[in-house]
Amino acid sequence: MNCIIVDDDDTSRTALTQIAKQVDYLTVIKTCSNPLDAISTLKNEDIDLLFLDIEMPEMNGMDMLKALDNRPHVILTTSHKEYALDAYDLNVIDYLVKPVTLPRFLKAMAKIKNSANNHDQVTPGQDFFFIKKDSVLTKVPVKDIFWIEALGDYITIHTKDQRFILHATLKSLEGKLPANKFVRVHRSYIVQLDNVKKVEDTTIFINDVSIPVGALYKDNFIKRLNPLQ
Repeated sequence: MNCIIVDDDDTSRTALTQIAKQVDYLTVIKTCSNPLDAISTLKNEDIDLLFLDIEMPEMNGMDMLKALDNRPHVILTTSHKEYALDAYDLNVIDYLVKPVTLPRFLKAMAKIKNSANNHDQVTPGQDFFFIKKDSVLTKVPVKDIFWIEALGDYITIHTKDQRFILHATLKSLEGKLPANKFVRVHRSYIVQLDNVKKVEDTTIFINDVSIPVGALYKDNFIKRLNPLQ
């Protein structure tokens, strides 16, 4: 699971980095001293988790979250408990009060794994969607959707014969999809299980297209495949 740490305090960044390195499935890709650097990193790197300080000059953590359209899982860090209510209103995974201890850190990581699994509880859904393209509503059977990809402020729905580009977030669409057919496999990808041809380590193949599997989502994805072993 790739993460970045955002905090304007050098000591806090170092302390959290040392704790994160004790978790074998967590990789610190970068530490950032300001939100603008972090936003740039999120656009250019495959990041599953963001550790974000709330109190920073120029742009605080809350403002940064509001500026992100396609954000990873978020754990807020701060020296003050009074921000907790506002933090949960922004749908973050957890809220860590400094100085962060390893046991409390591990508890937050467990919440992230539970969150990833709960996104994909199997429930039935409809057999088709109407999607607007060129001002025309087109009926798209669920079986024809191969995968859905997040691209900045937009998502692209890839079907058997065409693509639909919508101004939306992957998270907003996820709850509308039949959960018995679709599974989140990456921060930026949802795939339809029926159209997965093969899986090699952390790569899914749908026809000739390869799609990455994020570390946070891999265990649940493999479980949903129900492989015979």
